[in-house]
Amino acid sequence: MQFAITHPMHSHPYNPELVTGAGIARVAVAAEKAGFGGFGFTDHPAPTQRWLEAGGHDALDPFVAMGFAAAHTTTLRLIPNIVVLPYRNPFVVAKAGATLDLISEGRFTLAVGVGYLKREFAALGVEFDERAAVFEEALDVITQIWTTDDLSYEGRNFSAKGITAHPKPLSTPHPPIWVGGNTSAARARVAKYAQGWCPFRAPAMLAQTARTAALETTEHLAKGIDDLRRRLEDAGRDPADVDITFTNDAGGAPGTDDFNADEFLAGAEELERAGVTWLQVNVPGDSLAHAVEAIEGFGETVIAQR
Repeated sequence: MQFAITHPMHSHPYNPELVTGAGIARVAVAAEKAGFGGFGFTDHPAPTQRWLEAGGHDALDPFVAMGFAAAHTTTLRLIPNIVVLPYRNPFVVAKAGATLDLISEGRFTLAVGVGYLKREFAALGVEFDERAAVFEEALDVITQIWTTDDLSYEGRNFSAKGITAHPKPLSTPHPPIWVGGNTSAARARVAKYAQGWCPFRAPAMLAQTARTAALETTEHLAKGIDDLRRRLEDAGRDPADVDITFTNDAGGAPGTDDFNADEFLAGAEELERAGVTWLQVNVPGDSLAHAVEAIEGFGETVIAQR
């Protein structure tokens, strides 16, 4: 099992230390030294003030920020959490992803989701009710443009003739694609297009807000993993080749006084038995020093003990 963090801009307003180049570099370097395998950023190019005031958070551009983090690290994978794929033309996403994979020497994973904020879709000129269809078509386009020259594509939402986009990504056959979401539709997309599944812990109220399926317990997660494995086998794919990410609530939050590393490790082992290969770890974002302290402490008490 590997561990990943998202740059801790958890709130609105954010701590300004976190959005400087020095702040990003310090968090990324600390994560790499602590033994984390992945580091990324969220994606909200046009959030509403209403959403921010209701508990939402600000965000940097994930591709730009991951490129900066890549320049200050050597082993850390760049894994956004997550890119809302329907917000962008897939040819532009493919170019950004290929560039990031090249400059990081093959350390990029494209983690993507369908999205759920209606007003953000409206601000970006994307039809909200078409987002699922746009998402699936975009996955197809990105995979093809990363692996094909002289590509012609005629879809419902995207059309192109004779496109060749170089340089290609360094990773072969292309950077891993991870699909977010708790629904059976998300797992079907993984089986068809992707190399990873990113469900998230969602009680009923949160699931309704995020427009996905509720997922509260390890037992719920295990059922979803079993369903994904069946879909992969039906598609002639080996489930062992597909990553699964999740969060671990056991032991409390890293960086808090009551964090219990032993309980966290026990919870991680339970999730690993269920099939989880990556754990997303939340670190505090109230200050840069606290974030780094939590990362270093987690590395010593959890990662080094596995």
